[in-house]
Amino acid sequence: MNESAVRPGGGTATTLPPAPAGPRSNGPRRWADLITEYVYRLASSTLATPKVAVGVSLAGIGMVMVVGILSPNFNTLSSNQIDGYVQSISLPLSNHLFRLDRPWWIAPVLMYPAVILQCLGLAGLLWANSRGWRPNPRHLFFGACVIVAIMVNITPVGSSDMASYAAYGHMANRGLDPYNDTPPLFAGPNALGQGNAYYEAVAAPWRSTPSVYGPLATWVQQLAAWIGGNDSPTTTIYCLMVFNGLVFLGVGYFLLKTADDPIRATLMWVANPVLIQQLVAGGHLDTYTAAATVVGVQIARSGGRGTRYLLVGVAVGVACCFKVNAALIGAGIGYALLMRREWLNLLWLAVGGIGTTLLFYSYYGLHSLTQIGAASNLVASPSIWRAFQLAMTWAFGLFGHQALGQTLSTDISSYTWPILMVALAFYMYRKFSSDQPAVVIVPFVLCFAWVVVAPWNLPWYSAVAWVILALLPRNPMTRWLTLVTAFLALSHGSGGGPISLSV
Repeated sequence: MNESAVRPGGGTATTLPPAPAGPRSNGPRRWADLITEYVYRLASSTLATPKVAVGVSLAGIGMVMVVGILSPNFNTLSSNQIDGYVQSISLPLSNHLFRLDRPWWIAPVLMYPAVILQCLGLAGLLWANSRGWRPNPRHLFFGACVIVAIMVNITPVGSSDMASYAAYGHMANRGLDPYNDTPPLFAGPNALGQGNAYYEAVAAPWRSTPSVYGPLATWVQQLAAWIGGNDSPTTTIYCLMVFNGLVFLGVGYFLLKTADDPIRATLMWVANPVLIQQLVAGGHLDTYTAAATVVGVQIARSGGRGTRYLLVGVAVGVACCFKVNAALIGAGIGYALLMRREWLNLLWLAVGGIGTTLLFYSYYGLHSLTQIGAASNLVASPSIWRAFQLAMTWAFGLFGHQALGQTLSTDISSYTWPILMVALAFYMYRKFSSDQPAVVIVPFVLCFAWVVVAPWNLPWYSAVAWVILALLPRNPMTRWLTLVTAFLALSHGSGGGPISLSV
């Protein structure tokens, strides 16, 4: 949360100023002012004490574990049905007790307060740190290792993506192209179809959707599916959970060893209860993207010239080969180099990034990027573009042109949101002090702005923004990133149910 105040001259204060006074007499305050006031009140409450902050964080994580252990339910990865027999996707610690599947709303009743507790716990941890709490970061890291070790043995919570990952890997192992959309992905005598365990595990809306992930992601999925075999999506998903948990901890260890403030970096990533739920409990590939990203940004941040930026480009290229949105990192670093007129470094960055991306994507061909364009037209329910789409559809529907209204709203949003992203990124950039490195700040603001304004935004998409923010000193953006991630987490988390679906 907001651990420091920005001075008029651009610097940052190391302590929290007093909370704002009561309501202004010159009219209603902006909603941002109200949020700021409540943040300051919480920052001076008992929540900012270490024991309370740790307790609240653990309570939020524990509630998510309960939901995962008592699977299947609305918030966990769904079951599959083969020949009339329902087979649960249950990892070692799940499905040994009773289930939270009847009625469907019992699991969300636990999940919503769990997310709120996680965010409050994170805020309390950071406030306690800003007030002088200096825990041993190694102790925090080892504590996180215990939590992650438990979490990867529990059925995934909050998304159905893991089943799609497993299916893509299984298809690739069978010689099928997970990026091919003609014929439909799971159709045909040689593809996956009804009765196949991997097919049945995938959430229904995504059973005909080709992969939008990069080739490195597919290879990781292939490895897990090879271990899982032809008939065990559960084992494949278990392997993916373990892989993802190890990468998450690897990023935490990297930050512990390289960050200027290892305590803050540890609290922002590996001991961050919000990320533990979104990335570890959900098992999302954004963990891999964040891993490659933080390596590239740290190399760029350390300075140097020439081939050093070739390595930065390679790291960004590797990140793009998991999820292509990592290109924003390369664009941010490139912009910082452009402003400094470091033409040779910019060239090395481009060679490393573009070369690495093309090298890996060439294995499958350019058609592997086709589905990304199709997915860019999707609109998630909590985004501003969803409201715009509904309004346009309704207005044109009054004249009998409902489809035209939906098409126009999609076209307008497709051209408008990148402009808004750049404008918001510029606004956020001005909130940082001038002595902070642009090669870190620009990638962060671009990634954060993308999470805010993109038509299809999900809470785990914020992982890259979080890992970059962990490299920076206290700043006002922590509060807003926490709030945005919390809002998205409260809007998406059904495990493939009707409230939220993910890609």
